[in-house]
Amino acid sequence: MGILIGLVVTLGCVIGGYMAMGGHVDVLFQPWEFVIICGAAFGTFLVANPMSTVKDAGKACIEAFKGSVPKETEYLETLGVLHSLMRELRTKSRSEVEAHIDNPEESAIFQTYPTILKNKDLTNFICDYCRIIIIGNARPFEIEALMDEEIQTIRRDKLKSYNALVAVSEGLPALGIVAAVLGVIKAMGAINESPEILGGLVGAALVGTFLGIFMSYAVVGPIATKIKIVREKKNRLYVIVKQTLLAYMNGSLPQVALEFGRKTISAYDRPTIDAVEQSTMNAGGGEKQAA
Repeated sequence: MGILIGLVVTLGCVIGGYMAMGGHVDVLFQPWEFVIICGAAFGTFLVANPMSTVKDAGKACIEAFKGSVPKETEYLETLGVLHSLMRELRTKSRSEVEAHIDNPEESAIFQTYPTILKNKDLTNFICDYCRIIIIGNARPFEIEALMDEEIQTIRRDKLKSYNALVAVSEGLPALGIVAAVLGVIKAMGAINESPEILGGLVGAALVGTFLGIFMSYAVVGPIATKIKIVREKKNRLYVIVKQTLLAYMNGSLPQVALEFGRKTISAYDRPTIDAVEQSTMNAGGGEKQAA
């Protein structure tokens, strides 16, 4: 919603200011200039990126428009599933814990937290490191180094669409010039026409430059920035898992280890200690009733 409101305000101010200066809006309506610029931008985007990045860019744009960042519920569920797993690691046998991490879709713990179970990448991340903890041979600083490397890899993968769109944004002004040059070439072909006709053709050509710059700095660039913000916030869930499990491996009780993870959440989004305790207590009660 924020993106749509921002685009409406930006476009309204630009067009409104142009009209206030006495400009004619119909001159700006040059659909073929738009086709040249957008078509060339999309074509170069396809040339420069693998299809997986192209598809992910579409998914990332949808996430940006929806503002699909983790909410308090998702943070609480992440902490909740970690608390349940750490409690199992402390009190249950290896085979009982392995049943949860080998098949999370059938696990009563993960089924209690459907938002996390739906996030396959995060679920696999949690299960992989719980499995390493069960094995028991790796030391905490080794696990931390491995987690940092994997989180960095995930971050690079998730930001490929952002980097691709930034490249498109940087190229749009030049593509606008290409469209403008083609318009000038068309105008030169009508050099013998009256000044009114020739002026209209030159004005139409200059619209290409306007569109290229406007789409770069007012449309594609801001959307790319929004994608980066959304993806970075989603990546924060992995940092929560990392800090919580490392605290547990270093000897903290499950409830204390949760605090290490909770503190990595931005102060604007961080659930309170009471909310975390209430969430874990409710989940624990549900598990007991199910048992």
